[in-house]
Amino acid sequence: MATAEPDRHRFPNRPSSSNRPPARPPVRGRVRLRKLLRVASVACGIQFGWALQLSLLTPYVQELGIPHAWSSIIWLCGPLSGLLVQPLVGHMSDRCTSRFGRRSPFIVAGAVSISVAVLIIGHSADIGWLLGDRGSFRPGAIGAFVFGFWILDVANNMTQGPCRALLADLTGKDHRRTRVANAYFSLFMAVGNVLGFATGSFSSWFKILPFTMTSACNADCANLKSAFFIDIIFIAITTCISISAANEVPLGSSTNRGTISNEDGPAQAGHAQEAFLWELFGTFGYFSGPIWIIFSVTALTWIGWFPFLLFDTDWMGREIYGGKPNEGQVYNTGVRMGALGLMLNSVILGITSVLMEKLCRKWGAGFVWGVSNILLAICFLSMLILSYVTNHMDYVGHGMPSNGIVIAALIIFSVLGVPLAITYSVPYALISTRIESLGLGQGLSMGVLNLAIVIPQVVVSLGSGPWDQLFGGGNSPAFAVAAIAAFTSGLIAILAIPRSSTIAQKPRALI
Repeated sequence: MATAEPDRHRFPNRPSSSNRPPARPPVRGRVRLRKLLRVASVACGIQFGWALQLSLLTPYVQELGIPHAWSSIIWLCGPLSGLLVQPLVGHMSDRCTSRFGRRSPFIVAGAVSISVAVLIIGHSADIGWLLGDRGSFRPGAIGAFVFGFWILDVANNMTQGPCRALLADLTGKDHRRTRVANAYFSLFMAVGNVLGFATGSFSSWFKILPFTMTSACNADCANLKSAFFIDIIFIAITTCISISAANEVPLGSSTNRGTISNEDGPAQAGHAQEAFLWELFGTFGYFSGPIWIIFSVTALTWIGWFPFLLFDTDWMGREIYGGKPNEGQVYNTGVRMGALGLMLNSVILGITSVLMEKLCRKWGAGFVWGVSNILLAICFLSMLILSYVTNHMDYVGHGMPSNGIVIAALIIFSVLGVPLAITYSVPYALISTRIESLGLGQGLSMGVLNLAIVIPQVVVSLGSGPWDQLFGGGNSPAFAVAAIAAFTSGLIAILAIPRSSTIAQKPRALI
């Protein structure tokens, strides 16, 4: 081919037809569903910690003295670390030749780092006290919290990419198994969410673990600290189950069965010396139109989701219950009710994950994704309406909301579990099946997709707080932008991603 050699210089990781190894009999048998289920269980432990982070840490950082308008800036560390960490870890895991396998070392290192991070966050108030914090503004505690929070987000990004790549390694070119594996992963994320949000909504952990209360750490702080102790136990258990079930074989082993083979393109050890950033950005030159559409829909979807993930429980405490941080128990009651709503959300997420394969097979992944994003926009619009209604009721500031208002908010939280399940599963399955024809490793592929998630998060983290403040505070302005982005992404998914097509002429492809 006349263009093979220039292409090889642009993106040397992609094998050319002239030097690609000859086809060999497959070394990978069809992996059992039971094995995929056990490997995917690590998502439960990881998501348990995410649930605590999403439900409790935005309110907690405001209690440490950071204003609401700037609380979103704290979350900037997640997308910034994700911009580089997840693609880099994916790239490294594609080439890892450890005797423990190429994904397992990164999963274990990430799980240990998460445990260290949550210990720092849980003890941030105590650390601040030792550094001399007194009063409502606690700079020492804030510093410890931010340090631990950055480690936590780096560790989460270090762990999630290899987890999904490991499932893709196991399923290989079996696209139906790929969908099932991602549905299992989404299911365990739902289970982790249920357990994490249930733990976050329980207000008496300090009584069960009384040693968590100290001079610097009140009951709410002790509940947070206790929840993180439980999180460490869950992460340890699920990581052990997943790693033992995967039974990875070192890269290049001739006994590789059910894991990885030398046919995985960029995982070949001979290309280990290639510069990571050149390869990362070089991949974009080989993306087809459908892949760019998936990236665009993913980015718009996360512009919709991230304001909710940042301010869900804060919205419940501030705009439904009418409370403020550090001003009585009304706000904290709303935060705990928000955690309960997120737990119900996760139950619906789990149910939807079980039905995911049938939905995508019947209607097509693009159509299912698009409809779910339009449902996401409708839910955000409902939150705006509910905020408007509560703002014109007389209980705000001197009472609790009516049962009808609280139930309406809980219903919205619950329904959001449907589009969240789609978001956690479909984009990864689409990319996993589309990307293999490019000769890219699954670890790098998942890291590249992560760019379409974290870049919108950077925008939201930088803009949502000041944007909300510009319109008088609260969370409604950010939710309005989220509704528009979600609706737009839904239309693009329905119109631009075909209900059924083939990938490299394979009959079982997802779209």
